Amino acid sequence: MKNKIIWITGATSGIGEELAIKLSAKGAKVILSARRVEELKRVKSLCNGKVLVLPLDLSNNSNFKEKVEEVIRAYGRIDILINNGGISQRSLVAETPLEIDRKIMEVNYFGNIALAKAVLPIFKNQKSGHFVVISSLSGKFGFFLRSAYSATKFALVGFYESLRLEEEKNGVKVSLVFPGLIKTNISQNALSKDGKSHGELDSNQAKGITAAKCAEQIIKGIEKEKLEIFAGAGELKAVKIKRFFPKLFHKIIRKQSPT
Repeated sequence: MKNKIIWITGATSGIGEELAIKLSAKGAKVILSARRVEELKRVKSLCNGKVLVLPLDLSNNSNFKEKVEEVIRAYGRIDILINNGGISQRSLVAETPLEIDRKIMEVNYFGNIALAKAVLPIFKNQKSGHFVVISSLSGKFGFFLRSAYSATKFALVGFYESLRLEEEKNGVKVSLVFPGLIKTNISQNALSKDGKSHGELDSNQAKGITAAKCAEQIIKGIEKEKLEIFAGAGELKAVKIKRFFPKLFHKIIRKQSPT
């Protein structure tokens, strides 16, 4: 990772913050993006070396080309884009207005791929580049209260697997990351049916691994250029159970607490 130019979205908390701290400690030159400037500055103060604070709102992709140009002016290239930013959900399908589904899709999917499309010409011109996309175990199977969130994470998998096939001849790599239960504030910031923050830490999440440990697992996967990177603990077994024993998986998953 030494001297790699690494752009991280959703860099003000949780997994994004820990990735920034750990990658900069490894000698990477990081670009920190999210909406809250003061929080970006706080994370910058925790990082080593050269750090660029670049405010960015995934719900408004009209200026992404200019943001990419700003990174190129500062560093001359981009080696890795870690598309981590997004919002979660805690609401029943039957009670969720369509505008909430659209809002979550706009940020998690359209904002994500819009930035990737803005960076892709740089990767192709360089004949190298690595998209690291933070999906979720909810991108492998649906779960209670997460219909829109899960849909966005499934959608990212389909998009980036297609991109990988199309662009690997141009030196472009894609790693899809599937975090499990990670102790972050994602559940507290998740959208409820009225569009307000859920405001509570899920009990399941409170039992998860730390964001720091998650970041370590992700970085190891990036260094090995894995196609899929799983981060978490025992809950990751659910992926194999669903694949090989779908009926058993359904019996198990429907008994789990939604939060």
